[in-house]
Amino acid sequence: MHFFDDHKKLFRTALALFVGLTIMVAILPAIHNQENNAPLPGYKPLTEAEYLGKKCFIANGCVACHTQQVRNVDMDKVWGSRPGIAADYAANTRTDLWRNTATLMGTERTGPDLTNIGKRQPGIAWHLLHLYQPRAVVEKSIMPAYPWLFEIKKDVGINEMEVIVPPAFRQAINGKIVATKEAIDLVAYLQSLQQTPLPDDKEPKEFLYKKKETPLAANGNQGNLPDGQALYKQNCASCHQDNGEGLKGAFPSLKGSPVVLGNNLELYVNIIMQGYDPRPEFAAMPAVGTNNNLTPEEITAIINHEKTSWGNNAQTVMPQAVKKIMDDIKTTTKQ
Repeated sequence: MHFFDDHKKLFRTALALFVGLTIMVAILPAIHNQENNAPLPGYKPLTEAEYLGKKCFIANGCVACHTQQVRNVDMDKVWGSRPGIAADYAANTRTDLWRNTATLMGTERTGPDLTNIGKRQPGIAWHLLHLYQPRAVVEKSIMPAYPWLFEIKKDVGINEMEVIVPPAFRQAINGKIVATKEAIDLVAYLQSLQQTPLPDDKEPKEFLYKKKETPLAANGNQGNLPDGQALYKQNCASCHQDNGEGLKGAFPSLKGSPVVLGNNLELYVNIIMQGYDPRPEFAAMPAVGTNNNLTPEEITAIINHEKTSWGNNAQTVMPQAVKKIMDDIKTTTKQ
């Protein structure tokens, strides 16, 4: 009983038990995990700009509203091509001795998951406009604006980037809205967020509770096509909007568009697969079809949706014709 009366012995014993359990329960398993986990072979380390962008991401509290984890449930399939695995985070290291922030997996999805945002939305113009004024691209967005990441200048420098903002959101601004280096770095980090493909001999896990996909039957001999409206919302609506009217001064309208209503299918498919930068008053369009690995059937469904929506009444196209153009594009690219 003398042991319990000696406060020094009690303290030392409790401290020894605490340290011992910490080593056994936390430190040794962590070391084991570090030794047995490695990044996937195709992993690309962050560049200096992307790393600075990550620090900006942390400093502005983005992790409070955005996760970076694709869970193994079907509802998360829109955020990534496969569920997340330990190897996706194996290359992350501590920020410094005092701060961990190795992974930015987050705990809440007030905004969408960003695991694969670099593929879902690769265009720098969209990201910059979204940071400057989120409601310019997503009408009901509750994300705060980050105007301090931009400057108002009379002229745009050689290595500077102007943000094309619709007139409705320019207010009384007299000058050009220019992205700071901090904003460019942040966008570089967002563009780097792409799921690394698994090695060829590895099959990704299927999402649990998978919903049965029911393709929409098309008229004529087009065969069964996916849901063009759903594909449009997933791949195109963030810029061209759900109503197809785009954003004046930023992204062109598809309603009444000569490309959509015209008969030049080769131009149409080329725009989707390789991007488009025809006019200075609009931001450049990224290669959505290539970046998102869209199939001929999916692109056909998107084209037909655009040709027959928002008052458009153009002739629909066949998946066989789209596939032929896509094959020609691949052949030309390889040469």
